[in-house]
Amino acid sequence: MNSVAVPASDDSTERLERLQALSQRLLDRCRAHGATQAEVSCSEERGLNVNVRMGAVETVEATRDRGIGVTVYLGQRKGSASTADLRETSLEATVEQACAIARFTEDDEAAGLADAERMAHPGADGRWPNFDSWHPWALDADRAIDIALACESAGREADPRIGNSDGASVGSGESLSVYANSHGFVGAERGTHHSIGCALIAGEGDAMQRDGWYTSALAEGDLESPLVVGRHAAQRTLSRIDPRPLATGEYPVLFAAEVARSLIGHLLGAVSGGALYRRASFLLDSVGQSLFPEWLSIVEQPWLPRGLRSAAFDAEGVATRESSLVEGGVLQRYVLGSYSARKLGLQSTANAGGVHNLAVSPNAGGFEALLSGLGRGLVVTELMGQGVNAVTGDYSRGAAGFLVENGEIVHPVDGITIAGNLRAMFAAIEAVGSDVDPRSHIRTGSILVGRMTVAGAG
Repeated sequence: MNSVAVPASDDSTERLERLQALSQRLLDRCRAHGATQAEVSCSEERGLNVNVRMGAVETVEATRDRGIGVTVYLGQRKGSASTADLRETSLEATVEQACAIARFTEDDEAAGLADAERMAHPGADGRWPNFDSWHPWALDADRAIDIALACESAGREADPRIGNSDGASVGSGESLSVYANSHGFVGAERGTHHSIGCALIAGEGDAMQRDGWYTSALAEGDLESPLVVGRHAAQRTLSRIDPRPLATGEYPVLFAAEVARSLIGHLLGAVSGGALYRRASFLLDSVGQSLFPEWLSIVEQPWLPRGLRSAAFDAEGVATRESSLVEGGVLQRYVLGSYSARKLGLQSTANAGGVHNLAVSPNAGGFEALLSGLGRGLVVTELMGQGVNAVTGDYSRGAAGFLVENGEIVHPVDGITIAGNLRAMFAAIEAVGSDVDPRSHIRTGSILVGRMTVAGAG
């Protein structure tokens, strides 16, 4: 069996081997029931989450979850079923249910496993590459509570204007997963994820403002300290006190890094296979077109050490590789799994289950450098609502942030709406900062869009 190297004190090796053995038994059952192709996903998750508020413990939750998914193909008819029950009778019933569903579905020319020749392979030693994604945190409930209380206290004590709190949280989790299919592919993955967050309330009555901050990482050592998180949450909350009206007009808009990644998310939605073959995207037939300024590139880096979405294979076992999504401002490819690729007459881009790690190329300094060059404009730190039309690219969202004049923040604004069209917004990007927010697999700094329509609240 293929395995992942782990420390001797860690039981994830044995747990992964059990999941691998289970996946093989299920594939055997699928064959015995007449499946021409089959795939199995098995996963285990463990977690601890603690929430405190106003110095008191609100919730302590320890979780253990298991999931088993079976998909069978009878020719080009597909059926899927799932269970969390490891009893043999339940496993047999799950396979039977998947096969029964397949027998009553219509043939689909695009159905089937990803092509066998596209499967990833482990190294010569039988191990998958180590992306440094496994960092279990020896965290018990008492220690988690202490961290959360310290984080909230640091925020509440930062300024007397902070009179209330939405609480602080600490979370730690680990996951193991195995994907196997009837091509003979068996892939094992493991990962950890940890977080500390705090949300505070400042002001009184109708003048109250809420904001917060959080840190998240694969390794506990990469987290910001509880004191830093609490104080940053306080700083952000206090900065929002006494918002003032903003006159309706056109402004340059600087999307802070934590919201800038949503713009790249809209790009991903528009170039994903499902939207394209349903013809529900404003970027139909756009490969080879210039969408961004010529200095901008976006690269997928699935083998990034300690990357949040690093993987040697996608959700169908297809081998991943580093590749450009945008190069020189030009869209290079779509984001496809095998099904959507077949519907479009193309090949999978190893993106079944989504993209891995995207890096957006910067052309400017950090946030302060972008701010100083803004002149008079708007900094957006929060977006609200779902006002994006995927078919036309029309964009209209509620926002909050700050008015900037002469390169300096003047006062907070909220209750505004920013609007444009995504294709035009992409082309109007003037700068991407080096202030990358590490809390997402979309790694981008702040993004400056040269001009957008802003509707003020007044």
